[in-house]
Amino acid sequence: MHELSLSSAVVNTVVKHAKGRRVEVVSLRIGRLRQVVPDTLDFYFDFVARDTVCDGARLEYEIIEARLRCKPCAQEWGIEIPAFRCPTCGGSDVEVASGDEFEVESIEVEEAECIAPR
Repeated sequence: MHELSLSSAVVNTVVKHAKGRRVEVVSLRIGRLRQVVPDTLDFYFDFVARDTVCDGARLEYEIIEARLRCKPCAQEWGIEIPAFRCPTCGGSDVEVASGDEFEVESIEVEEAECIAPR
């Protein structure tokens, strides 16, 4: 259900940057560790976007794989499940290298119609 609050944050961010122009596409970068369900995010985005410049906009996703990095030996590896031990040195002093992202990468807005005389 956290997709509702994520959708609200996306709409608020996009509305601020769209400057009144109708938004056609919102591109997101989402890390696997965020455990976002794209269909649920789409549903809530459509709901939250009503009566805003985002109404009718399409969400596009870039899913970022989860990777960890061992601080002592700098080994980096991908993970399917959170296993926080370095496969090289066995250390547990690790950090998330990628997979925790949730970012609005870009927006596409409708072009303003030119009304200047020719």
